[in-house]
Amino acid sequence: MTAVSPNPQSVSTPAFCDGIQYYSDAVPGFDVYGAVPAIGEGQTAIADLTDPAAAYQTLLYADALRYLILQVTASKASGHPGGFASQAEAYAALVMLGYKNIITEVGHHAPGFYSAMFLDRSLEDMGINTVQQLRDRFREQHGLLGHLSGFIPGILAPAGPLGQGQHFAMAAALLHPDKLFPFTVGDGGLGEPYIVSAMAHFHTAYPTATNFLPVLVWNGYSQEHHSMVSLKTNEQMESYWRGNGFEQVVLIDAKDFDDQNQPGAYVDSTIFAPEQRLAFGKAVLAKTDEAARSALGGKLTVLIIKQLKGAGVHARGAKSHNLYAQHTLENPDIVAALKARALSPNAWALVRANCERAGGGPASKTVVTEFERSLPSLGQLPLEEFTVGGEPKVSTTAMGKLVAAVGQADAAYVVTNADGNEASGIANINQALKIIHPTEDPLYYQAPGGQVYEPLSEDACAGLAAGLALMGSRSLWCSYESFAINGLPIWQTVTQAMAELRRPTPATVTLFTAGALEQGRNGWTHQRPEIEAYFAAMMRNGNVFPLFPPDANSIQVCYDWALTQKNKGVVITASKSPLPIRTTFDQTQQAIANGAITLHETSGSTTVVFAVIGDMPLIPVFEAATQLTAEGIGVRIVSVINPRRLYRASDVGWDLCSEPDSAFLNDAEFESLFGGDVLIGVTGGASGMLEPIMLRSLAKRDTFAWKRGETTASPTALMAVNGITAEALANRAIALSL
Repeated sequence: MTAVSPNPQSVSTPAFCDGIQYYSDAVPGFDVYGAVPAIGEGQTAIADLTDPAAAYQTLLYADALRYLILQVTASKASGHPGGFASQAEAYAALVMLGYKNIITEVGHHAPGFYSAMFLDRSLEDMGINTVQQLRDRFREQHGLLGHLSGFIPGILAPAGPLGQGQHFAMAAALLHPDKLFPFTVGDGGLGEPYIVSAMAHFHTAYPTATNFLPVLVWNGYSQEHHSMVSLKTNEQMESYWRGNGFEQVVLIDAKDFDDQNQPGAYVDSTIFAPEQRLAFGKAVLAKTDEAARSALGGKLTVLIIKQLKGAGVHARGAKSHNLYAQHTLENPDIVAALKARALSPNAWALVRANCERAGGGPASKTVVTEFERSLPSLGQLPLEEFTVGGEPKVSTTAMGKLVAAVGQADAAYVVTNADGNEASGIANINQALKIIHPTEDPLYYQAPGGQVYEPLSEDACAGLAAGLALMGSRSLWCSYESFAINGLPIWQTVTQAMAELRRPTPATVTLFTAGALEQGRNGWTHQRPEIEAYFAAMMRNGNVFPLFPPDANSIQVCYDWALTQKNKGVVITASKSPLPIRTTFDQTQQAIANGAITLHETSGSTTVVFAVIGDMPLIPVFEAATQLTAEGIGVRIVSVINPRRLYRASDVGWDLCSEPDSAFLNDAEFESLFGGDVLIGVTGGASGMLEPIMLRSLAKRDTFAWKRGETTASPTALMAVNGITAEALANRAIALSL
């Protein structure tokens, strides 16, 4: 489909085309196959797969996508055209078949997804009506981000780090069993260990939820070199997927249609003669339809399109992946590629008609993530308030009782855990909700149809739980604090996307147990409280709320609050050991609102304030208070439960969030909690979590925090290794008081 001139002035040009630089005088075959849209008015998909016009118009759509990808990225000399270009026909076929709930594992495919959202008019919801506006707002703030986010109309899920898209597709498939959720995965990204293993465990747990469809973009290259699977034969690739549990493997190889004697296993279909391009287009449509029907029909299916990376754009292979400074709209390679892909004004109008009709309308008006999902009422949760000073209780067990009630009230609710709930003091969750497992065994509380998802992968745990929350459902990710960091990349992706979402969705909630202080005998391999530094940094994002309940009463109120939150990431960290009851329900409600609560206060010659994060560190702090009181020094012990509230408003990007939370403790109230002659921050985790307090305090101050792991016989001994002892705390307080 070769272009030879700028826009012919004699032809009426659709208004949305403003900004297109090159047009074709006549697109070959258009007079024969482009007379009327293949998707009729009032229809949602092509009516006849065997109609050559359907295949032709699918190819036309693919070329339109390639043209827009290249013009948009070259307008900023930045972005990634090559990967999406190699599978444009498959994406076009899915849309022409009426499927628009399409997700990607590849953030570098963003320009293609933006082009698709433009063509079906979704981007009009953000004021992008013309190609010129599409170009202007690409890679600009409040525009089209370099990688997919939660901000873009019609885009189902964010995409940045590789190895994440399958989680979103699987979560959506669970919640919407009547819809298909294709997601593209690159052969470069296939090297991530999580992708196929996550799908394998999911399929074992949910064997009937096959309505997600991985679309492998097998183009032979990754970002800067050949992909690690580039030497596999078609037979080997099919065996790989079948060996991982896929019942149906549908492969389309452009090489089978090549009439240009292109060397190598990967070829570019855009340079085929028109007859062969049409034959390829027919095959893509038929195979895509076969794969979609198979996935919707109960078979775990993968669709593979094998075509050279960069097909139809400015370069081929890994060289097509990225644009560099020289790749402006005046660059000869860019100009040549744009002219080769250019369409006539009538062809653009035809593509637009098909795109806006497919799937029942623009993606921004039809895909599942454009609507707030209704949730069943939880009623009154069975909170149990224990007596302050009474028998020590296990915090996690108290929360587990509430989790069980949530699962019983909400059938879609899922709890994920990679390391075992029993080991975290929450066996009551398994007892009530059952571990999802093909082997039914009451001894281990496992059964098909349970609500506790237990893959031995934190990525898979975090991925499904966070994905469900992003898609509009309640969930809980439970983990040992020591290992949760392996699942944080996707949790971070989701919480950032939630900050930008155009709709309310339940907070993504976690429970991290068995902290470093409880893992003494396991040694440093099980002591990784640096995860708290991760959350300390994320608090500034505006929608991330780490909560540190000091006891079994507090954790219940924290979880009850988390269940009511929207578009937040709520992290609850607690011990699995029996600990004293120090707070009432009312006190924790006050602490969630104000950030902290005073647990103990005595007067003296000077006032030492201990700002304590966590439950176990309170033990040496209370011992130090006894020593200081005996010395005539006043002590105030403040339990920091919701540290995000203790930042100043200017420290946090709350105002950039779509569901903004602007509650911060004012200066007077901060002073009433933390004002004194000496301030000592204490945490069994990373010192960064104390930053909100240390930023605002004007007192003499110091911090006691985690330094390193070691093998010890008890939490007390481990705290001593890290300098967190009653004696050390008291001595430092006295020294600062002088």
